[in-house]
Amino acid sequence: MKAIIKAIALTLIASSSVYAASGSVSEDAGLLVYLFAGFFAVIIITQLVPASILLFGMLKGIFSSESKSTSVKSK
Repeated sequence: MKAIIKAIALTLIASSSVYAASGSVSEDAGLLVYLFAGFFAVIIITQLVPASILLFGMLKGIFSSESKSTSVKSK
């Protein structure tokens, strides 16, 4: 019985170094990760277009020298 326990313990101790990470292997992110990040980059860029149009319109309204008055005609 002791021989079996020693053999199992030796096997577990010896095989644990198999799963240790080595520093020589370089893992790349992969194509799907880049496509996923690119998809969200496209979403951010498309959100900037209406935001810049809105900002330009607000700045144009604030700094315009002409004051517009609207009159409502009643019938």
